[in-house]
Amino acid sequence: MCNSPNCGWIFPLQVVCISPLFRYFIMRRLSPIFAFAFVLSVVTLPLWGADGSAGSSGRDRSPAGPVVSAVAGVTGIAISPLLGTGAYGAYTYFSTAEEDRANLPWFAQISFWLPALGLVGAAAAKDTAGAALPPGWKKPLDVIDTLENKVTGLVAAGAVVPFSMSVLSKTILGGGEGMALNPEVISTGSLATIHLAAIDWSWLLNILTVPFGVAIYAIVWMASHAINGLILLSPWGAIDAGLKAAKTALFGLVTLSATIDPWIGAILSLVVIVISALIAGWSFRLTVFSWIFCWDFFTRRNRRFSVGMHRTSVFAGVGLPGVPQRTYGQLVHGEGGKNTFVYKSWLVMAEKTVPFPDGSGLAVGRGAFFSIVTDGEEEILVLPPRYRTHEAELASMYGLKGGVEPIGLNKAWSWLKEAMGLDANLLLPSRKSLL
Repeated sequence: MCNSPNCGWIFPLQVVCISPLFRYFIMRRLSPIFAFAFVLSVVTLPLWGADGSAGSSGRDRSPAGPVVSAVAGVTGIAISPLLGTGAYGAYTYFSTAEEDRANLPWFAQISFWLPALGLVGAAAAKDTAGAALPPGWKKPLDVIDTLENKVTGLVAAGAVVPFSMSVLSKTILGGGEGMALNPEVISTGSLATIHLAAIDWSWLLNILTVPFGVAIYAIVWMASHAINGLILLSPWGAIDAGLKAAKTALFGLVTLSATIDPWIGAILSLVVIVISALIAGWSFRLTVFSWIFCWDFFTRRNRRFSVGMHRTSVFAGVGLPGVPQRTYGQLVHGEGGKNTFVYKSWLVMAEKTVPFPDGSGLAVGRGAFFSIVTDGEEEILVLPPRYRTHEAELASMYGLKGGVEPIGLNKAWSWLKEAMGLDANLLLPSRKSLL
């Protein structure tokens, strides 16, 4: 029977909270198949879409056609920024006449989209190999993957999405797809055609379309990026591959449906947008968690960190009542030894305070990459990586009577050393009592 929610982080030597048959058959036998399908979809779907003809019969020629196509495009890029930007660039490249390709934006040049798709394939290969590796072996690569998703997400939000919205504005004002990049006339119904080549009114429409596109992108990207936060927490490489495959499948579904019929793609995109908006709070908390995790990991902040005397920045766990899981806040050491958890919703709302459980039944679980505060059944707090090697200091300062005990990979290592008699001094008191 597992006493910690982090028991799934250890090697197969440790008893886990799932069926051995399930672990062997699903994790070991079927995970390579799922991973291979993931790699195949990453490599083939963008190129298949890019190779499609610009004059596809499924393309909507109605006035609303460019709008629904733009919404589907922004949604697809938000789901996977690097894959989406690379695929969008490849599609733009192959849809443009050869003599005009030199004038395409940077993300539509082969010098960008080809290496971008190559990096996506490399990440897929990493997840494929990780499905067969012991837990934790590829976790540093997951951190790099999360950082890449953040950087490309910001680049897409600042460059690709505004460009696509600008093209949409020019298409609307130009009255047709063929005038998307160079509008010369505007048809005004009863008036004669007015030549306005010297005036580009698209900037006025951009004031509405660009913020609209960026808002859609931000909501969907945050929900998609939450998957990277889950991967940082996931105990098995096969779970990582499954999460990535689900995200890539959603990207492929949005892209292919928009290619077949823009209205179908827009409806599917609308569903994705609505769901992303409904889970925005959960996505935001995981996004903040992944930001701080990556920052602490890459800057090795634990080497220049000390536990604060009064306030300690932590994340709420599932066992802290009255607070959404993964909420970023501070553990406050009050008078009389009573601790409280203080946080702000969305980091900017009014400050809220909830009581913290008594420390007599709590302990700090030291993991391989980050640690937790646990009551033996549930995690009360999740500590950022900066607290690695500072667990004893934290337990002493906040009166956590259970002290420090290994969990996850560290617990597996302690078990192995105990079984082989390598270092008896590292045995847990609870395990000594069993001898």
